[in-house]
Amino acid sequence: MKKLGLALGSGGSRGVAHVGFLQALDEAGIKPEFVTGCSMGSIVGACYCAGISPARMREAVVDLKLTDIASLNPGAFHKNGLMKMTKARKLIVDLIGERTFDELEIPFACVATDLIRGCVVLLDQGNVADAIIASSSIPGVFTPASIGEYPMLVDGGILERVPTREVKNMGADVVVAVDVLGNLMMEKQVKGNLIDTLLRCIDIMDTRATQRKRVMRRDADLWLQPKLGSMDQYSVKNLQFAYERGYRLGVSKAESIAMLLRD
Repeated sequence: MKKLGLALGSGGSRGVAHVGFLQALDEAGIKPEFVTGCSMGSIVGACYCAGISPARMREAVVDLKLTDIASLNPGAFHKNGLMKMTKARKLIVDLIGERTFDELEIPFACVATDLIRGCVVLLDQGNVADAIIASSSIPGVFTPASIGEYPMLVDGGILERVPTREVKNMGADVVVAVDVLGNLMMEKQVKGNLIDTLLRCIDIMDTRATQRKRVMRRDADLWLQPKLGSMDQYSVKNLQFAYERGYRLGVSKAESIAMLLRD
């Protein structure tokens, strides 16, 4: 049997679809040997690799509010972020504890963007919760994270929103990528405030970069996108909807994945 690697992409609230997708794979008896993630994909992927069931993850996330995740950052200008992720880190630690990567049940890695060097950084050592926060810190919105030799790490989705190459390099024979964002270039009303303008700029740049970076798709045996319509990744609403769409995707593709593993 070939070894399955899952690459779970970034996507904010749309990333709850990853939980439903994993639930469907679990029910089909399909288990990955390796997992990589970016931003929300890193959160879901790390929890799964720590042994947290998709059902438990669903319980933890579907009723979340923005105030459960982030809070305003005093002195935001000097701290390079309008909000801090102290609450988000606590939620993660409540689920998986202060584990290190070598304590996970399934090999896992996530990606962040190094603002100083302008490159992708693979995080696969040390404290898992710290790595997840780094992978998920939207620049300008959240304060950059500092890990080891990298003092300014932000959301990996800026450069590598679906880390397919990374999971292939870990040893996966079959790579299944789950991109919950798709094309974000569609017309969208911008409210005109600083955060909304910044997030819209990130959406446009991210989509254009992903479209150009065909290497991500080349490294994937299956590139999957749940049908999430116009769901806003930055709005903590309709999380059950995202879960259900991810679950449907997993159910519909489980046999295809199983066949890839047998070939």
